[in-house]
Amino acid sequence: MTPLQLHEFHHRLGARFTELNGAEAVNDYGDWLAEYAALCECAGVLDLSFRGRICLVGNDRVRFLHGQVTNDVKKLAVGSGCYAALVTAKGKMESDLNIFRLADELLLDFEPGLTEKVTQRLEKFIVADDVQIVDAAPHYGLLSVQGPKAEAVVRATGLIGRGALSTLRSNATEDGPRVLADQQVGPTVVKISDATLGEIYLANQPRLLFSRSSGRESAHSFLQTSESRLASAATVDLNFTGFDLFVPNSSFGAVAGKLIAAAKQIGGLVAPKQGEGGRACGWQAFETARIEAGIPRFGADMDETNLPLECGIEGRAVSYHKGCYIGQEVINRVHSFGHVTKELRGLRLADPAGAGLPSPQRGDKLFHAGKEIGYVTSAVKSPVLNVNIALGYVRREANQIGTELVLRTAAGDRPAKIVALPFVKW
Repeated sequence: MTPLQLHEFHHRLGARFTELNGAEAVNDYGDWLAEYAALCECAGVLDLSFRGRICLVGNDRVRFLHGQVTNDVKKLAVGSGCYAALVTAKGKMESDLNIFRLADELLLDFEPGLTEKVTQRLEKFIVADDVQIVDAAPHYGLLSVQGPKAEAVVRATGLIGRGALSTLRSNATEDGPRVLADQQVGPTVVKISDATLGEIYLANQPRLLFSRSSGRESAHSFLQTSESRLASAATVDLNFTGFDLFVPNSSFGAVAGKLIAAAKQIGGLVAPKQGEGGRACGWQAFETARIEAGIPRFGADMDETNLPLECGIEGRAVSYHKGCYIGQEVINRVHSFGHVTKELRGLRLADPAGAGLPSPQRGDKLFHAGKEIGYVTSAVKSPVLNVNIALGYVRREANQIGTELVLRTAAGDRPAKIVALPFVKW
């Protein structure tokens, strides 16, 4: 297992660790529900350095990557980014990617354990191109601040000047971040140069929200009081509920400490009790919020057997006007003339007679009218809804919203209903 650079730093904060595809990650700091509440109500600081990061350099980097991924890299201005998929010639997923166009390089961020695989996949198609691939992880770590008060946390550190955040805002429209090809939206990124901390890259990257909503909406408290949740009158700019910071490893601990200290000083959307507000957060809280948001994750809800069109990422990741790329022919043909046989859906699971059944496991089968028609990919008990929810693939003939299914688990059969995503809307 590849250890986190800040293992001892997190250990001193009470961290308990987990493993994600061969990489060490913080699971929680002893109270994952409080961390979850921070993500939903205020802000959570996450060390995402377990994720893969590579850079493409060389004069042909933009043209080359444009021909490798599903989204439009050529349309990206310096300081902007997009979400994309890397697929085989048959259109099957090899990875999903966050792509940032920097002044002299393209920065790619993706799920842990895939650096060698993604690098080899890209190198396979470098022939006479002036492109070099560099592993960025030995040089830069990744911190993320997520939640409705993320911008306040970033400001409170004193690291990020008004100019940087103003630049991010100037690259966003009234209803969302800058529009890319096919009306998709993507993050923007700015470089902050600090004499002590080095060059930090800041991106507005809301990892728990995307394109399901736009503009400004009323945020809701995810704190529970008996069976109800409190509503807040606060207004949150959805574009600024998440930031990624790519930080030099030499100053990574210092920046992490400043972000966590700033988060602790920020109160939630409702009047917090003492000690409530922002904090360091781990994987369990983040993964719970991700599933509630209905966001698929490669390695859990997407793998090498899936087309992007099956996974619920088509609107964010695929451009149909960009020209040729590896796998384009299959994806365009399905989009134009056919349909996929299965699609990712949200499932709300019944708990018969208060039996307290556990969440299902990945791969548990779904049935309709006695016929197997799908399987579960991710599942969790939602703290907000107080029920088990899941993401899973359901065949086309039975995947309409409201369809009643049967989930078969080791603990027995239970009812499941297809519901609209996200399960919980901020």
